[in-house]
Amino acid sequence: MDKRDLLYEGKAKKMYRTSDEEVIWIEYLDQATALNGAMKDEIVGKAELSNQITSKIFNYLNDQGIENHFIKQLSKHEQLVKKLNIIPLEVVVRNVAAGSFSKRLAIPEGQKLPQPIVEFYYKNDQLDDPFINDEHVLFLKVATMAEIAELKEQAKRVNDALVPLFKQIGLQLIDFKLEFGKTSDGTILLGDEISPDTCRLWDLETEAHMDKDVYRRKIGEIVPVYQEVLNRLEKINQ
Repeated sequence: MDKRDLLYEGKAKKMYRTSDEEVIWIEYLDQATALNGAMKDEIVGKAELSNQITSKIFNYLNDQGIENHFIKQLSKHEQLVKKLNIIPLEVVVRNVAAGSFSKRLAIPEGQKLPQPIVEFYYKNDQLDDPFINDEHVLFLKVATMAEIAELKEQAKRVNDALVPLFKQIGLQLIDFKLEFGKTSDGTILLGDEISPDTCRLWDLETEAHMDKDVYRRKIGEIVPVYQEVLNRLEKINQ
């Protein structure tokens, strides 16, 4: 598989074309951003941690029968994935009140929700990725009603798989963000990444933040936290 020209450079990764039109070469970056780019810093070591954590989680989801775009890890900071036409939605699943959900509804952080809540956010940097509902999705022609139902169903399946995985390594999955896209034949697949960049994780014993909130809230350092998450995941297979 040959790595070819740069296709796209985002906040956390670069995407390259390959000799296979249906395969993308992803290179993770030593960069942390938050608040839609208002915070941005180079953090040496972050790329390889995010890539390795994401690779392990996507492999786990594949084993659970949840298809996604991941093909294989190439190096500590690179991976191959299936090419997707990304649906411009962030699909957020919440198990416990935290972050913007708590602020928006005046609910204390840490309050367990009766059942998982799935939310949509419109991926548009100029609009700061606003929260939208199903009717907005239809109006914007981002997805059909059937596709909305499928996105919610897939997101809940991912949640059902990840909650016990993280519990096994002493972490509570508070909430997380997913992105989906369509293959060339129109199949909707899970894409992007799943890591402490996209998940809010709290230690089950100490309730310490084990995710990007340590950077966003300036309460710790990313590399030691992400390394601890990776270490715990690696022990599962030992």
